[in-house]
Amino acid sequence: MERVDCVVIGAGVVGIAIARALSLAGREVLLLDSENAFGTQTSARNSEVLHAGLSYAPGSLKARMCRRGRDAIYEYAVERGIGHKRVGKLIVATSESEVDGLHKYMKLAQANDVNDLQMLDAKGVRALEPEVQAVAGLFSPSTGIVDSHGLMLSYLGDAEAAGANLVLNSPVAGGKATDNGIELDIGGAEPIRLLARTVINSAGLYAHEVARAIEGMPKELVPEVYYAIGHYYTLQSRSPFTHLVYPVTREAALRVHVTLDLGGQCKFGPDIDWRSEVDYTFDASNAPRFYEGIRRFWPGLRDGTLQPGYTGIRPRLAGPESLHNAGTDFVIQGEQSHGVRGLVNLFGIESPGLTSSLAIGEFLAGMVA
Repeated sequence: MERVDCVVIGAGVVGIAIARALSLAGREVLLLDSENAFGTQTSARNSEVLHAGLSYAPGSLKARMCRRGRDAIYEYAVERGIGHKRVGKLIVATSESEVDGLHKYMKLAQANDVNDLQMLDAKGVRALEPEVQAVAGLFSPSTGIVDSHGLMLSYLGDAEAAGANLVLNSPVAGGKATDNGIELDIGGAEPIRLLARTVINSAGLYAHEVARAIEGMPKELVPEVYYAIGHYYTLQSRSPFTHLVYPVTREAALRVHVTLDLGGQCKFGPDIDWRSEVDYTFDASNAPRFYEGIRRFWPGLRDGTLQPGYTGIRPRLAGPESLHNAGTDFVIQGEQSHGVRGLVNLFGIESPGLTSSLAIGEFLAGMVA
């Protein structure tokens, strides 16, 4: 049986960041992924937004990791020449009844040590975004966008330079906790059994399945995971926006975000729906709902200008009955939680996982030191 110091399961942006942090700390790291390339699932199907950290429960892992990770990625991106831009985010209230929601975001932001927000009246909103119709807004200048593939490629380069190895097409078929470490059965073209001192389960959409496949891991401590699918539509015409625009409403059918890529192309999404399995099929029957939601703040949207883009799936720890995932947090579950020496499970790593990636990597490296 092959022996290895540390195995990281899942080569998405968070898994690669963890492998990077562990290898830079001197650990021998094997990074496994079941796909034929890194970062092909959640990490490749998102908004590429660097969140400021203004909307998470104070003291939560999401709040702490996002705030720390945001600054770390901006610094890292400048140092490594990775494409990024602090475009800023405008949260808008389209009626007086929604203005209270802006004040709630302001209070949350201050509790999370995000102190650069600016409250705007209707005139201030128009000054930033002339096409946006709103009675008030909240501007976050530290929200940005990043080239997520370039970021992952740089993380991976750091990890490999420090001795880590990426092995693709290597699904984890099962495992067993022993007194000597954790045995893993690795499938693929050349199946192999490994004995690892440390195993980090960062398998994203499949983390709960990996955890349940490890004998000795208490199954009752593996949370239920719900697949929340989000659709993105692209704007066929030139973008009228220079910032991200988020409606403050929590009504899912009307809460359509404006995001931009580094080339300035405008896209709208994600919405939220639910799938029983990982299925990225685009359901264009929701287009009328997108038009309605967008026109609440951009009445100038013309018929026929939205084009189906892509979908992404988030591994959420609350289902349709808790539509906005209120109260859920990242779950980073180590030996103190489940009693399995050397095993760390990461569950519910959705937004702001990209923003938090460097901070999560640093946290995990310290946790298993």
